[in-house]
Amino acid sequence: MATEALGLAGINALYGDSHVLHDVSFSFHAGRVLALLGRNGAGKTTCMHTIIGFLPPRDGEIRLFGEPIGGLASETISRKGVGFVPQGRRIFPTLTVRENLIVARQARGGAQKSWTFERVCELFPPLKARLQQPAGSLSGGEQQMLAIGRALMGNPRLLLMDEPSEGLAPRIVAEMRRTIERLKEEGLSIVLVEQNVKLALDLADDVVMLNTGRVAFTGGVADVRDNEALITQHLGVF
Repeated sequence: MATEALGLAGINALYGDSHVLHDVSFSFHAGRVLALLGRNGAGKTTCMHTIIGFLPPRDGEIRLFGEPIGGLASETISRKGVGFVPQGRRIFPTLTVRENLIVARQARGGAQKSWTFERVCELFPPLKARLQQPAGSLSGGEQQMLAIGRALMGNPRLLLMDEPSEGLAPRIVAEMRRTIERLKEEGLSIVLVEQNVKLALDLADDVVMLNTGRVAFTGGVADVRDNEALITQHLGVF
């Protein structure tokens, strides 16, 4: 029987008095990529922030490999095996590339091969040549590599990626795609928020669409790929 990597059941979340997630429920199995899609303002980033613990849910349950994590502090959720690549990268600009990676290092046992400083540099060769540079001096593509590398240094079981291709040149987007494909091949479970619908559908196994903070669709990528009406209705693109 396949192992559930992540499960949300009846999640409601609020920013102040604003109800932003409404009874959100979905799950997916370990070693798969889930594309979390929706228009701007649909609640995708809010959902990611709720999973990682930045925004505690008002009610409902969040499970990480069967263990409830809803409402825990983000540091605790990270230690339990959730990595986060935030929208806008949010690297530490005054620290060097090396320091950005080392500060995020966490050891974790398990069957998967551990992510080390050396493995991250092998995955992203441009970073190896810039280890002593302040991270703020990197190009946008290099900063995104660093943000992903920093998340991997925590040796996550589940990786949340919020808009990893945003603002990147097509050549760098292609590199990001290859990186995510490699992580998937290594068995990492990934939740991918991505405005580039073609990229998301090419990488994903499963799809969840949000619309105004509610789940509008859940299914396999094959159910979405050629469904122009569904994509237009909930994403506004085709």
